[in-house]
Amino acid sequence: MRDLNGKVAWVTGAGTGIGEGAALALAGAGMTVVLSGRRKAELERVAAAIAKRGGRARVAPLDVSHADAVQAVVDGIVAIEGRIDVAVNSAGLNVQKRHWKHLSRADWDMVVRIDLDGVFYCCHALLPVMRAQKDGLIINISSWAGRHVGSVTGPAYHAAKFGVNALTETINIEQGLHGIRATAMCPGEVATPILDKRPIPVTPEQRAQLVQPEDCGETVLFLARLPAHVCINELTISPTLNRGYVAAARALPE
Repeated sequence: MRDLNGKVAWVTGAGTGIGEGAALALAGAGMTVVLSGRRKAELERVAAAIAKRGGRARVAPLDVSHADAVQAVVDGIVAIEGRIDVAVNSAGLNVQKRHWKHLSRADWDMVVRIDLDGVFYCCHALLPVMRAQKDGLIINISSWAGRHVGSVTGPAYHAAKFGVNALTETINIEQGLHGIRATAMCPGEVATPILDKRPIPVTPEQRAQLVQPEDCGETVLFLARLPAHVCINELTISPTLNRGYVAAARALPE
């Protein structure tokens, strides 16, 4: 497995959830981690946790829906650190009124701007850096909803995450010859704050049975440690007690 000590990672959505889990795991492996997200206080909390563990992190607040701001953060990382070895694009959201009957155009725009456009802006800014290095790993946090259409997440989130999966594979098609590889990581239900937007609340007991942010962090670390000649194009991770599967299994005849 690859030694990550001294390498540089950039994580968006790093203040909570999967992004936080990824940042903690990568820093624990010796990487310098730059933390981006919209809430500076949350980023500083994660940076302090990394420092307490003996790791290295700094904060670069960012709303990924603003392309120029994304470019400025990437330029700043390169100016200070000299390179970006691993990028984890984890910034994402969903809305509560997410189904066709209630979904507003403004909410559609917000979900797509963050969950799809934001990933594009980050990749667009990263690729010239990684081409110059002739090396780089991009991990785009997609979703189970980017692989399977269902009734829970709504059309905007589904459309955005299916788009993320397609976008990720185009990177592998076009940029693999430059030493760049990309993974669309597709988690099922994860116990993160995005669940707070569910129209039907998820109970604490149910959350305990879901994939946890640190599980996703360990998965990101696994991907980052793979040798540069290995590309995991897409990776799906879900709870053993997958609630969609449970419902289907209970409907089977005895």
